[in-house]
Amino acid sequence: MATYDQRGIGMLRVLIVLVVLVALVAGYFWAAMKWSYATGDRAGWVQKFSRKGWVCKTWEGEMAMVSMPGSTTEKFAFTVWDDDTVQQINKLMGRRVNIHYEQKVGLPTTCFGETRYYVTGVAVVEEIPLAPGVVVPTLPAPRAPGAPAPPAAPAAPGQPAAPAAPK
Repeated sequence: MATYDQRGIGMLRVLIVLVVLVALVAGYFWAAMKWSYATGDRAGWVQKFSRKGWVCKTWEGEMAMVSMPGSTTEKFAFTVWDDDTVQQINKLMGRRVNIHYEQKVGLPTTCFGETRYYVTGVAVVEEIPLAPGVVVPTLPAPRAPGAPAPPAAPAAPGQPAAPAAPK
């Protein structure tokens, strides 16, 4: 009877050690997912965006950043987890955008993404700064079908006014 009790206590110790190890690994993953090493913004043109992976599918993108006209392009690779952000990036492809990202370190596999930079937000950049006080406006976003037309611009001096649209 004493031998059976000793074996049960040994199994209980092994079970406790396994539970503690699983809790430590889960705590590590939780901390790595929630904690950011760095956050920041980058501006450029998203030139590549696709869903990749053999088993774990993630959205991976590449943004071309140009600091000055005529200089070489720097590429910024990033990963997106949020479906709303994915839809925004797909809608703004080919336009100059500003993305907000978090840099995560310590994620052990590529199942979480191929890069360390995880995009959390995206916004259109309406002007391109060339020098202090010199900007180039970008084209406005295309109108949605069925949206009302913007008001007509006033006629320039010396030009006849445009006829009013029939009601």
